[in-house]
Amino acid sequence: MDIRSLLLGISIAIMWASAFTACRILMVNAPPFLVLASRFFISGILAISIAFWCGQKIEFSRREWYTILSIGLLQNTVCTALNFTAMQWVTASLAAIIASMLPIIIAIYSWIFQGNKIGLIGKLGLFLGLAGVSLILYDKSANETNFLGLVLCVFAVLGFAWASIIVSNSLKNNNNLFMIVGLQMIVGSVSLFPLSIFFETWTIKFSSIFIVSFAYLILIPGLIGTLSWFYLIIKIGGTKASTFHFLNPFFGVAIASAVLSEPLTSRDWIGVVIIMLGILAVQYNRDTETFP
Repeated sequence: MDIRSLLLGISIAIMWASAFTACRILMVNAPPFLVLASRFFISGILAISIAFWCGQKIEFSRREWYTILSIGLLQNTVCTALNFTAMQWVTASLAAIIASMLPIIIAIYSWIFQGNKIGLIGKLGLFLGLAGVSLILYDKSANETNFLGLVLCVFAVLGFAWASIIVSNSLKNNNNLFMIVGLQMIVGSVSLFPLSIFFETWTIKFSSIFIVSFAYLILIPGLIGTLSWFYLIIKIGGTKASTFHFLNPFFGVAIASAVLSEPLTSRDWIGVVIIMLGILAVQYNRDTETFP
């Protein structure tokens, strides 16, 4: 892996980990589906506008349209929406920790559905990552976990893992990345607005922190983070790219502690060291070991 991909992966982890704190702020002030539908619509329009400015066109094969629809529904309607909803009952740090299970789930999906194998070093790295996540999760779960929120977070990461597999397999040779990002966000917005109309009461408590958090989600994790993530998994593959999500627990807990005053303990620091060792083991896995 080159240094640019390494730095990009770390940047994505920071952007997405910070999104959990911003989401937590929004969820105590507005209904989740309405916020997400609005966020995806604005982000999607921005991405499509940039795509047209770069000369990209809405010209896709039937398979590529299927991929765009699948990503929009799985990554946005399922994954992000469930995470948003869950954070009405769980802390931002706990949601980030559960999301960091993504590499394990992608590896399992790849093994079951694609016949891919991971060598001994890769398996060791995934085990270390899981152990570090479990260590942090154990410290966070005693008094802060609502079962429904936990279940929603788990289903969210399952959907996101499948969307990552789809991107890795279907969009490797497509250069219309801005257009793809924009369209899948519009798919998420279109599918979430009806849910908001039928199941939510549109009551919003506007404040300066709410507006800043909403704008941040649109531009950083929403637009820049999603574009960077698609680029990374197309470049280095789903399993290697997803290992950066093991950093989510540390960054998620650290940012939530700084912004929301959620507790940061010595166990968190020990856990993140174990997690980073796991990442190194996976990233420096031998070339003979196969990843999707």
